Amino acid sequence: MGQLRAGPDRQRVRKRAALLGVLALLCVLAYLPSLTLPFIADDYVQIRLARDWGPVSGWPSLAADALYRSRATSLVMTYWTERLFGMEPLAYRLSSLLLHILNTWLVLALARWRVIGPRLALPAAAFFAIYEGHQEAVIWYAALPELLVFTFVLLCLLAWIRWLETARAAWYAASLASFVLALYSKESAVAVLGLQLVAMRFAKRRRLAAMAAMAPFLLLAVAYTLAIFAARTGHLHFNDGTFSLSAPFWRTLANSTRRLLWFWGLLALAVVLRLRRRRYRFLLATAAAWVLITFLPYSFLTYMPHVPSRHTYLASVGLSWLVAAGFLTIRRRLAAWRRWAPAALALLVLAHNCGYLWTRKQRQYRERAAPTEALVEFAARTDRPVEVRCFPYAPILAEWVLEIRLNRKAWRPGDAGEPAVFCWPREKHP
Repeated sequence: MGQLRAGPDRQRVRKRAALLGVLALLCVLAYLPSLTLPFIADDYVQIRLARDWGPVSGWPSLAADALYRSRATSLVMTYWTERLFGMEPLAYRLSSLLLHILNTWLVLALARWRVIGPRLALPAAAFFAIYEGHQEAVIWYAALPELLVFTFVLLCLLAWIRWLETARAAWYAASLASFVLALYSKESAVAVLGLQLVAMRFAKRRRLAAMAAMAPFLLLAVAYTLAIFAARTGHLHFNDGTFSLSAPFWRTLANSTRRLLWFWGLLALAVVLRLRRRRYRFLLATAAAWVLITFLPYSFLTYMPHVPSRHTYLASVGLSWLVAAGFLTIRRRLAAWRRWAPAALALLVLAHNCGYLWTRKQRQYRERAAPTEALVEFAARTDRPVEVRCFPYAPILAEWVLEIRLNRKAWRPGDAGEPAVFCWPREKHP
């Protein structure tokens, strides 16, 4: 009997390993060309700050900074990446890709949630792996906080769901610990509170007890938010035009949701509403709540009418559920028409997302990296000090590029020696 049980157990483990491997391969397929990219401008800011605040000796200063203490996990991770691998861009790109693979597996792990289930979770995770809309979070290393806050938010939610099912203290402690790490990854971690409420809607436990259990999470979130507002006079994002409580958040929220759904989400929504609305009514409500809750912390931006690509990373889980529901709804009808049609549709989705990443986005990121790469190339060819006269980014960034890549300082007025002058674009400033 023991051997009979062992056989199915091994098969189950192999099947799960195969599914995880396929999802990892989809992630690699989508982002393989991006591994060849050099550092992009703001990546140098991330590395420079990590040098100051990543080691334990820098943590007291990090704790005093109202903005970057909310990105502590990414700074520590960047610090150790440089310590282990130096300034090799591939190491940083791979670390982001590995986090994306882990996050894709966490989307699959939401199969334990009754409203999702394993049948929906697999195609949702597959779409999440290749979806081009949140590519900035994966490709742009400076967006590392988005990947990490996603990791800890989903770990928090998964542990919370398990606690609702089992009432085991270990799951509750894991959920609370993950929430703390999420708060040290990005301010959007407070969205966990809304997601916990959504999870309670489908829980068997008494809601009064579950609400009481949320008290520590709520207290941490309130203390965290008050600490940010208490330091608002010195907080960069309150003073550089990035963020404002008076921003038209409802417009940003609507624009961001519309852009997120275009166009696979809208197609899937039309299919589900037309053919299987009753079956997926709870899923539609859950996906809508997920998108609105996870977009809301980002919707007080003032510099764009919609949230940028990197900020859609967490919200795209809701989109992935919707696309998966649409695919499962239409699959049987397509198969009745042509047996190969469902596979063809899946390949079309794959080709669209990967093709966009491999061509247009790859070209855009190379263009974004061109000024800093040109500066490094220029400075490496001369022994003279370098004066940067025209640069598309902040002047301090040019100084950090020279310091980080070549261990050199930029020439400033009053410095000795005749500088070599760098301008970008070079064809306009010979």
